[in-house]
Amino acid sequence: MKLSIVATLYQSAAYIAEFHRRASDEARQLVGGDFEIVLVNDGSPDHSLDLAVALTETDDHVVVVDLSRNFGHHKAMMTGLAHARGERIFLIDVDLEEEPEYLSVFANHMQSEPCDVVFGVQAERKGGWLERWSGKWFYILFRAATGMALPANAVTARLMTRRYVDALLRHEEREVFINGLWYITGFTQIPKAIKKHNTSTTTYSLQKKFSLFVNSITSFSNAPLVGIFYTGLSISLLAIIYTIYLIFRWLFFARPLIGWTSVMSSIWLIGGLIISFIGVVGIYLSKIFSETKQRPYTIVRQVYARQKK
Repeated sequence: MKLSIVATLYQSAAYIAEFHRRASDEARQLVGGDFEIVLVNDGSPDHSLDLAVALTETDDHVVVVDLSRNFGHHKAMMTGLAHARGERIFLIDVDLEEEPEYLSVFANHMQSEPCDVVFGVQAERKGGWLERWSGKWFYILFRAATGMALPANAVTARLMTRRYVDALLRHEEREVFINGLWYITGFTQIPKAIKKHNTSTTTYSLQKKFSLFVNSITSFSNAPLVGIFYTGLSISLLAIIYTIYLIFRWLFFARPLIGWTSVMSSIWLIGGLIISFIGVVGIYLSKIFSETKQRPYTIVRQVYARQKK
């Protein structure tokens, strides 16, 4: 099979029909009839699954992978890639914020400049000031903590070769941060500036974004643990210096020290640092706990596909 188009479904009922039509047209122009459209239902609460299954009854190019519950966008994408059979795989969101027509654009770019991945980046990040500000600082802090220069404002839409996807699927993390996996898989990856439309309300709340940030940092860097060590070392050095100062003052000045406020402040400061440091260590321990259990990161309830004649 020459081409697989992979997309995930979550509250996507309003977009499925148009996405299917436009993606099918693009695929036919590019490879004729030798393609498939893999739709992964990530526990969507609306009737996205029913609409997708209905497509399999009329179009044998459509394959629907129904997950047993909502596992999250990144894990659903990895599951879709695992079910894709094409020589080239086009990954895209179904909500039409990224146009299916980018498939031809990316394919032409891949042909003119041989590479394994052509991925879309926003020339200007969409959304309100909070989304733009949080997105900007996410990449700054991630780069500072991990040393990995993730492409800023990268979107889901990307065309990949078979060998790249096979290499990507060798990662077996239980806690998936797919942007990081895209980067560390390597190969030749070329960005392509695109415009991302604002067609739907994002399902990524501020809490989910913060959780994603913590997961991304702890998945790809031990910087927080190293930071704990150096912070503890700095506090110990300050304590030693302060102790020497107190002894010196007691020996040569013999004045009573008035320091109730400073003592209490120090106790609260050290107590807060200890608790926060234990929390950071706990996050890493929870990841070790999750990885050692080796549970599958998604469970497929059923795969729907029409048998080709």
